Amino acid sequence: MLLSHNFNISPEIVPPLSKEEFVEVFRVGLSAHSACQCRLLNHPHWITEILFSTSELAPQQIGELCAQAMRDKRQTQHSGDTPLPNILVLGGIKTTPATSNSPDALQPGNWGVDVVETTSSQAFLQEISWDTTIAQKPADSFFKIEFS
Repeated sequence: MLLSHNFNISPEIVPPLSKEEFVEVFRVGLSAHSACQCRLLNHPHWITEILFSTSELAPQQIGELCAQAMRDKRQTQHSGDTPLPNILVLGGIKTTPATSNSPDALQPGNWGVDVVETTSSQAFLQEISWDTTIAQKPADSFFKIEFS
């Protein structure tokens, strides 16, 4: 499973994360699950790879753990003056050929997951036409986790 980060909020709410800090969020957040391993990727879009056993955890469960890990991180950085950002974890199975020859590119059959921080989940989902995107997809080929 490959993760990207969509930081769609003001840095006054919570600070942006470096790629290394982003990976560390999930290393810490998934540390209770010995079957999960996280590594930093060398790719312009994908930042983190999470390796896990599908016999122990389903992709949606990993998505839920990722959303909780990001929420936990942001609670430690939040001043309390403004609401915490909404967190969306949007996952889907890649069904088209890889877009590059990079060894860290998302491959067909693998999960790509966007971790989104936004002030409005609803507005973000409308902006990316989420409902249209998933309309013709099998229910087990995508997931959406939302923490508002």
